[in-house]
Amino acid sequence: MAETLSLPGFVNAHSHAFQRALRGRTEGGDFWAWRESMLALAEGLSPEQVRLGYVQVYRELVAAGYTAVGEFHYLGLPEAHAAVEAAAEAGIELVLLLAAYGRGGLERFRQESPADYLSQLEEVRASGVRVGLAPHSVRACPRDWLEEIGRYAAAERLPLHVHADEQPREIEECLAEHGLRPVELLAETGCLGPHSTVVHATNADARELDLLAEADARVCLCLTTEANLGDGFAPVEQLCERGIGICIGSDSNVRIDPLEELRELEGIARRRTGRRGIVSVSSLLCFGADEGAAALGLERWPDAEVDLEHPSLAGVDDVYAALVFGCSADVFV
Repeated sequence: MAETLSLPGFVNAHSHAFQRALRGRTEGGDFWAWRESMLALAEGLSPEQVRLGYVQVYRELVAAGYTAVGEFHYLGLPEAHAAVEAAAEAGIELVLLLAAYGRGGLERFRQESPADYLSQLEEVRASGVRVGLAPHSVRACPRDWLEEIGRYAAAERLPLHVHADEQPREIEECLAEHGLRPVELLAETGCLGPHSTVVHATNADARELDLLAEADARVCLCLTTEANLGDGFAPVEQLCERGIGICIGSDSNVRIDPLEELRELEGIARRRTGRRGIVSVSSLLCFGADEGAAALGLERWPDAEVDLEHPSLAGVDDVYAALVFGCSADVFV
């Protein structure tokens, strides 16, 4: 029997499981070209295809040391129930972050009104599933949608997750429509607070980061996806300087490896500063587990087991440092 080490399981705070099918298909073009391929894939998925595909992805997550996942879901209500079934079959804790989509995207993504969206959310919640509100983005949700969703999340004390500041074009469009940058708009519409998680914030400016800190909101960094899509470099040092909580997500699932996410997080900070140890190992492990759980409103989630006899850990002095900086996800059992 191999000797193992128990750790709090990693929490994947931001996943689009269906996008795993895009890996290896869309390595040319920019983010917006990739998005067209993503939309084409999403358009044809049935509930059964979602269930079968998500079971496989969630099993991969569990094998990689993730024991809980926030599925940011915008494929439709029947497909949401299929995602719940898939998580149960794969044995992973699920929080369904049901996306609000007022405009753009595909017809299957959209609800008729905020009331229609909240009705869908309550239908899922009534079945006993943990849920969070997820206005997709400032592109997809007009101001009145954001205001109503923000009020509801605060009143019900539910997590609120939203994409923001991933791409410069998104910021330009928000400025043109509202005269505000995305995080500024979220703050004005009541979508920022301790229950809020902004996904990416890659191109957030200093004022937006200050607003996140003032609201005690979190940021979810999806480093392997942000690298794959050419989003830019996460503002790691600036987030840490302001004491903003950080969690991680696999997002498009081009890679499923929480250790790689954490390594890249620290790697960005090292390359920008020319120094090492910008974020401590204990903080990185906290980002990977506790912060993600808090972002999803989880008080309990399963542990993960590390194979201490794995070749990557042979002869090391500090198991935790070696785990983060010298191992891949195959070290979990």
